[in-house]
Amino acid sequence: MMTSKIDSPPPYEEALHHPKYDNFPYLPQHVSPLPPPPSYSPSPGYWGQGGVYPPASMCQGPGFPPSGMPTTIPTLSAGLPASNPGEMEDFLSTQWESTSVRHAFIRKVYLILSAQLAVTFSVVAVFTFVDPVRMFVISYPGIYWASFVVYFVVYCILVCCKEPRRRFPWNLVLLGVFTLALSYMAGAISSYYGTKAVFIAMGVTALVCIAVTVFCFQTKVDFTSCGGLLCIAAVLLMIIGIVTAIVLSFQYVPWLHMLYAAIGAIVYTLFLVYNTQLLIGNRELAISPEEYIYGALSLYVDIVHIFLFILQVSGAATE
Repeated sequence: MMTSKIDSPPPYEEALHHPKYDNFPYLPQHVSPLPPPPSYSPSPGYWGQGGVYPPASMCQGPGFPPSGMPTTIPTLSAGLPASNPGEMEDFLSTQWESTSVRHAFIRKVYLILSAQLAVTFSVVAVFTFVDPVRMFVISYPGIYWASFVVYFVVYCILVCCKEPRRRFPWNLVLLGVFTLALSYMAGAISSYYGTKAVFIAMGVTALVCIAVTVFCFQTKVDFTSCGGLLCIAAVLLMIIGIVTAIVLSFQYVPWLHMLYAAIGAIVYTLFLVYNTQLLIGNRELAISPEEYIYGALSLYVDIVHIFLFILQVSGAATE
């Protein structure tokens, strides 16, 4: 018995040029050429060129932003849709403006602080090295208590009242009065100590301030979240100060005086760290850029108190 020969499928080229093989329905009669593959271009902006596959609106790869986006942005921020270039530009513009405003705020605060410290240590130098002035300050302690009252009142106004603290030029006037009052107090206290003790206190205070500033700009530890602990430390320092004053009023004990002064210097150094990180603004809490008077005031008070406490330690040590 003869069997019919089953024809095998023709090759593709033969079927393409000889469409007589119509017994294979899956073969298309009219074959259109396939689209060419996309040309590779290493340029970052090649997505925006015309005729390039795929279109810019359909694909965005890392390092290849669409047309209209800045090509210098390496990554996208978390939570911002990558398909919205307008929001990305607004976000980056806001971030840049915020950083520039913060830097200008820090420069302004440190400029004001430098002027305050220059006035204060000039007064301290005059009260320490000019003997007639030194004797006058020691002979009239009432001026010291008057300056203390001015210091306390102006401090309460600047800390508790937002309007005077932010209104120019009254904020600078109040800060100037406060600086003069505290400078007189620091100079009056320094007049009771020797020249060597004052020099040592100035040098140690400068080293502490530089070390704290460098530490705050480099560390990842957030001290702004420890405000409650610092308040407890301030209360304990006040209690220790009252007890020490009562004990020393009956009998002067040098080591007790040095211990209290050392604790006070440590506590105010921690306050300086806290207020410096508030100033920097990259932690949990931050000072508003409008509060440059408050920023300079807080740092200035911390530095002067560190100087006075270190002066007590050095003065007791050099006696």
